[in-house]
Amino acid sequence: MTDEPANGTARGTLTREKVLRAAVGMADAAGGEVPSTRKLAERLGVRAMALYHHFKNKDELLDGMVDLVFAEVDLPEKGEPWREGMRRRAASMRAALGRHPWAVGLMDSRLNAGPATLRHHDAVLGCLRADGFSVAGAAHSISLLDSYVYGFAVQEAALPFDSAGGDDMQALTETMMAQAADRFPHLVEIAVDHAMRPGYAYADEFAIGLDLILDGLERRRPDW
Repeated sequence: MTDEPANGTARGTLTREKVLRAAVGMADAAGGEVPSTRKLAERLGVRAMALYHHFKNKDELLDGMVDLVFAEVDLPEKGEPWREGMRRRAASMRAALGRHPWAVGLMDSRLNAGPATLRHHDAVLGCLRADGFSVAGAAHSISLLDSYVYGFAVQEAALPFDSAGGDDMQALTETMMAQAADRFPHLVEIAVDHAMRPGYAYADEFAIGLDLILDGLERRRPDW
């Protein structure tokens, strides 16, 4: 089988980046399903064998897709205080995972990490080490921060309402209150005094939780 495009486009226009961006776009549109080689080739208008000039197998394609997501995340800048660097990186990572929810379970699962992935982790470690964290302390910090960011992204994606707030959340809260009545007073309390207050959005919980983690890391930093 040849590399000739199935739709008659010029030979040689297929690039590694073009394949990756198409695969990421298809995974985003499918709600998490990574496209098959056949469907990806159809999307690109080429024969399936043409993809193997750029990716030997599905794992190599996944490596590249994950690396593309890591490339979207803001890195701590050289000399930037660790709290600011970690906060900005965490917010950017959450935003990237919101755009690509399929990537959450793949971010740290690849055996052959790409250049953007390696650059990302090196920059995060470098920021922490430059601001007084020991090697072990930096490792503990990254593990905790990633657990929080990835976990929040999974929970946010699974919510039955828009995390930025709105009518869906209001309706869900009212339904829960009607069911809870007097049997679950603490649920009613948090609904009335917290979730139903004007301007509340679940998305705001991310920054609050992140600050709690950063505060804890700051307290432990001298001991690490």
